[in-house]
Amino acid sequence: MSARAGIVVTGTEVLTGRVQDLNGPWLADRLLELGVELAHITMCGDRPGDIEAQLRFLAAEGVDLIITSGGLGPTADDMTVETVARFSGRKLVLDNRLEEMIGNIVTRLMARFPDVDPEAVRAANRKQALIPEGADVIDPVGTAPGVVVPGRDGTPTVIVLPGPPRELQPMWPIALQTAAVQEAIAGRTVYRQEMVRMFGVPESALADTLRDAERDITGFDRLEITTCLRRGELEIVTRYEPEAAQVYTGLMTLLRERHAGAVFSEDGSRVDEQVARLLTGRRIATAESCTGGLLAARLTDLAGSSAYVAGAVVAYANDAKSELLGVDPALIETYGAVSEPVAEAMAAGALNRFGADTAIAITGIAGPGGGTAEKPVGTVCFSLILAEGTTVTRSMRMPGDRADVRERSTTVAMHLLRRALS
Repeated sequence: MSARAGIVVTGTEVLTGRVQDLNGPWLADRLLELGVELAHITMCGDRPGDIEAQLRFLAAEGVDLIITSGGLGPTADDMTVETVARFSGRKLVLDNRLEEMIGNIVTRLMARFPDVDPEAVRAANRKQALIPEGADVIDPVGTAPGVVVPGRDGTPTVIVLPGPPRELQPMWPIALQTAAVQEAIAGRTVYRQEMVRMFGVPESALADTLRDAERDITGFDRLEITTCLRRGELEIVTRYEPEAAQVYTGLMTLLRERHAGAVFSEDGSRVDEQVARLLTGRRIATAESCTGGLLAARLTDLAGSSAYVAGAVVAYANDAKSELLGVDPALIETYGAVSEPVAEAMAAGALNRFGADTAIAITGIAGPGGGTAEKPVGTVCFSLILAEGTTVTRSMRMPGDRADVRERSTTVAMHLLRRALS
């Protein structure tokens, strides 16, 4: 088994949701890169008893390393270092070098506040220079230093880092270089992680395939597989030790055999990235109703600019479709605004209006009202036109509420682009 770690995110503001936790996921990724098994991420408020309870829980779980974030400031509620010292059976000692360093930092910061007593501020920040005896100090990026407390007497090594991500992240590689951390993670295993993305296959079909893989592929239990449905796509993340590479190869062979048309990415690349590459040198235009410009925004974001997005029209009213995209009112009258003929006319109008060589249109009923028995809420029509003559038109029924329909519709549009341009 690989070296194991736990993360304790402290801060009442994080616990109550006023501030989003960014440190837990970031540290989890860093541990994965190291080959350290992450056992738990816990969260608690700025209460010494609760912090110590998390530390004791993780120690009881047999982790080799604990990382804490937050609670290193000068105020009375910042109690993480003191609590870690007590947990580790170490007394707090004053680090004179650190006290002088923090004092110089605070003096510079207080220069713009002439009415504040600098000595009072220095005294308040003196507590930040108190560290557990025998700990390694990580010099502050802001005003709060970090510490690495070596494990002893059955307690794991603890890395204590500040809460602000801009401070925590630069301090992480310094913590890794300490002898205590290197010893704690000496048993790590460098895992491989692969991601496959699929589109157009239900989760139930994938579940059937994975059950068959478990039955038929020798060593399948050596693969750690997680699946997630996101934006109408299935993400399959597989983690394994290098010795199990052939087992993963067997899984991929089965996925290709069963779902050849659905697997669109074997290297983890998103459809957005693939479409961005395929659109190189092209000019695209969009025409949208039920998605309200979300597709145009998604395309624009691909390259960080609108360099290849020639233009976009968002037209809900029938008059707007006619005036801005040249859709024949008789066509709308005959087939309805949500129809394949109107979608094709919208795409052709966008292509011509903006002098593009690629155009895609979306028209649908996102809800919650407006549906009929013939065209219920979630009915969406798509049309894609390439100047070289290709036209692809589809109608689909999208599940979910308004937000789901809009998001899934943009994903379908991206996959229509991917397939047409590939």
